[in-house]
Amino acid sequence: MRRYKRTLVAAALATTVVTGTAGWASGSAQQPMTGPPPGISAWRADTSLGRPLPDPVQAAPAEVAAFFHSLDEEERQRLVRRHPGVVGNLDGAPPTLRYEANTLSVSRDARYAHLADRRILSFDPRGRGLVAEVFGDLQRSSHVAVVVPGSDIDAGSYDRAHDPYGTPAGMARQLRTATDGRTAVIAWAGYTTPVGVGLDAATGALAEAGAKRLTRLTDGLAATGIAAPSLFCHSYGSVVCGLAAPRLKAKDLVAFGSPGMRAANVRDLHTSARVWVAKDPTDWISKVPHVEFLGLGHGDDPASEPFGARRIPAEDARGHSGYFASGTSSLRAFATIAQGGAS
Repeated sequence: MRRYKRTLVAAALATTVVTGTAGWASGSAQQPMTGPPPGISAWRADTSLGRPLPDPVQAAPAEVAAFFHSLDEEERQRLVRRHPGVVGNLDGAPPTLRYEANTLSVSRDARYAHLADRRILSFDPRGRGLVAEVFGDLQRSSHVAVVVPGSDIDAGSYDRAHDPYGTPAGMARQLRTATDGRTAVIAWAGYTTPVGVGLDAATGALAEAGAKRLTRLTDGLAATGIAAPSLFCHSYGSVVCGLAAPRLKAKDLVAFGSPGMRAANVRDLHTSARVWVAKDPTDWISKVPHVEFLGLGHGDDPASEPFGARRIPAEDARGHSGYFASGTSSLRAFATIAQGGAS
């Protein structure tokens, strides 16, 4: 009975915190971006190659990879020109081909024309916009990392000059620099994130949709012969990683500033990846109650000793977005992990 009462109290406290009555910003409800990429109807109707094109929804990334491997260069380029919105988002398609397709897509949208000269692995302008950018050479790098962000990140905010350590693009640059350019890093703003710290951030609906997209991303990397990545999962992004963990093709899961991973402990994640955690002493995430009750909250604290994750030093990091700051012990540890070390 006492344990039940404590759970009810924790749930009530979590509700109070996330709805803003404790001084936090309230959030607006978001609808997760799901379904096929833009242009799918024309893609499905295209018979120009004399055979059906792989269905972006039904075909596994391995099937997509096999299909593109069977094409000659002229056929590949024809698909890029005719269907940039599909090819640019098709996990399993060659990354260089996706860069070309997304260059065409972003150049047609004035809001994102500044992305045209960058290695954009995926781009979807619908809603708040989704984007993934590659720093480095995915296909030649022995080590690959993916940055999975938390709330308030979309195609318009994933790279902010005034917030170099708190956005996925900023984190990706820092990590690549810290590995002396030896790790290719994907800044993955590839799912609909919560806005503010409201009920979306306290529940798992957006994370569940994001987990499916993240799983497909890693399947696509594997299908194209790219090294299994280390995933760096910030804040709500660690909820996404936790839900996706059993299906991810990844060598590491690194949770930092985490409100929980929807798991009671490392074993509960059902992953063969190494699981790491970092939480600095000034991170406000420590004020979030670690409870999961009737869908509210994200469960046990990954930074607690009973959870069983490998600890990363973060005593000199500051705040919720300071883990990738230059000179911090957390950034040094992240770089070591990304390169396969710190066993």
